[in-house]
Amino acid sequence: MSFGAGIPTVEVAELAPDAFLLDVREDDEWEAGHAEGALHLPMSEFVARFGELTEAAPDGGRIHVICRSGGRSAQVTNYLVQQGLDAVNVAGGMQVWEAAGRPVIGAGGAPGVVI
Repeated sequence: MSFGAGIPTVEVAELAPDAFLLDVREDDEWEAGHAEGALHLPMSEFVARFGELTEAAPDGGRIHVICRSGGRSAQVTNYLVQQGLDAVNVAGGMQVWEAAGRPVIGAGGAPGVVI
């Protein structure tokens, strides 16, 4: 499956529990609720903080990019693919993640919500 013009995409149901997730939502969205273990790099800061991703991502592994609904993560996925990285957009983003019953945690580890 692909999003837009050839953006590689994966469904939430296809993600392994240990998949490397990159959440590109803004700070308020992240604090309200996110997937446990995801790396948070807001899209607005992404280029400046790109080194954090290259340090944290599994060597040669796939990067699963997620946002609220899939639009911002598609843009970041496109950028990563252009950089030669194995990246895929998570279809439907955190909205589908939450609807699928995947855990969402908020600030301090309390149950979270997707905003």
